[in-house]
Amino acid sequence: MEKLKFTEEEKRQIVQKVKIYFAEELDQDIGNFDAEFLIDFFSEEIGAYFYNRGLYDAQALFSKKVDELADSIYELERPTDYRK
Repeated sequence: MEKLKFTEEEKRQIVQKVKIYFAEELDQDIGNFDAEFLIDFFSEEIGAYFYNRGLYDAQALFSKKVDELADSIYELERPTDYRK
């Protein structure tokens, strides 16, 4: 898997969220460098878990939509004397 890469704007927003979380939930101030370091650690060590979950969810949605499409096509079928 290719390393997760974020745009500068995405990284800035993620850093802000980490800093806010530390301030509000842990009552600790964290600098930009530390927040970026933490983000890099999480993306390298656990990012694949989140990425894979997204793939599984997308695959499940795709399968559901294919099943719905197959059902819709079946409903269009007209009766004939032919037996499968």
